[in-house]
Amino acid sequence: MKVCIDIQSAVTQRAGVGRYTRELVQHLAAMAEPDDRFLLPYFDFKGNAAPFELPNAELKAVRWCPGRIAQLAWKTLRWPPYDVFSGEADLYHFPNFIIPPLRRKKAIVTIHDMSFMAYPHFAEEGNVRYLRRHLEETAKRADAIITISHFSAREICRYLDVSESRVFPVYLGIADRFARPDSETTARVLADCKLDRPYLLTVGTVEPRKNIPFLVEAFEQLKDFDGDLVIAGGYGWKYEPVLERIRKSPRAESIRCLGYTSDEQLPSLYAGASAFVTTSHYEGFGFPPVEAMACGTPVVSSMGGSLAEVLGDGALLIEGSSAEDWAEQIRRVLGDSALRETLIHRGRNKAASYSWAKTAKETMDVYRRVAS
Repeated sequence: MKVCIDIQSAVTQRAGVGRYTRELVQHLAAMAEPDDRFLLPYFDFKGNAAPFELPNAELKAVRWCPGRIAQLAWKTLRWPPYDVFSGEADLYHFPNFIIPPLRRKKAIVTIHDMSFMAYPHFAEEGNVRYLRRHLEETAKRADAIITISHFSAREICRYLDVSESRVFPVYLGIADRFARPDSETTARVLADCKLDRPYLLTVGTVEPRKNIPFLVEAFEQLKDFDGDLVIAGGYGWKYEPVLERIRKSPRAESIRCLGYTSDEQLPSLYAGASAFVTTSHYEGFGFPPVEAMACGTPVVSSMGGSLAEVLGDGALLIEGSSAEDWAEQIRRVLGDSALRETLIHRGRNKAASYSWAKTAKETMDVYRRVAS
């Protein structure tokens, strides 16, 4: 079976869909059977992409046409077919929400979540308009839809009027590098980041959906915590009001924004934290809290989107929006050694259930089902 997977996001994005696509194709290639082949096209008109080599895979750089021109033609003309650029395959997988124009071929799409429908005011307006305009058509054209949690599967069926039989929840994986590092490595990373006090940690793009102003409010209630709140993540859409809220906080001097943090630093940041806290309104899966659990850090989390499903009993889940209640629950995790040990143990076990090898196997099962 020859599968074409659009890897554009994998060569241009470091996180999110890019990470998903990169990890998926690497593990698919590693588990391929003798007759399996993978065609991995991407646009690289200027030669700036960052491709990678894989066994059983043909990476195909499209350099005769800029990707933005192809995207514009697809949006306005619904032409030319994607397979003009990619070449022939038995089926096509588009990991980034939308199936572009395609001649009559079997197609699979990954729709990660429906946050733009559930919380449109938390997304960039142009992206919301684009997805609303094209996602319903994509859902109708897809032979199968892969998504990243059962919660997202239900959302897709509800918002796009899709039969459950065509939607396949496949959990994401956690890379092996997310494990508790040795104390010397952790100390070096914390020193490089100038973190010399106890800290609460949150990780993720700074944007409205992450609900960081509420986390700041809860942190302000923890007046007895002599430490910092550390926010690690790049700046996304509408980040300015978030930073303004931080600047106006009476505890602003104890709030540290690290910006984008590399995957090499993250395990030590997780391991060094007194607790990991996420107050996110909505997650389709939620990498950071699961990574924190894998690194042996107790997690306090909202129940936004799929978080209750994905984290299970591995985290202390909080429902509601009282900053005082959140502060009290975080205080419990900081001060109750038995609760900490329970969360650390359960968290590690839960995180161990998510692997990219399992993600790849279940994705390949969908491929074979569609191909047959």
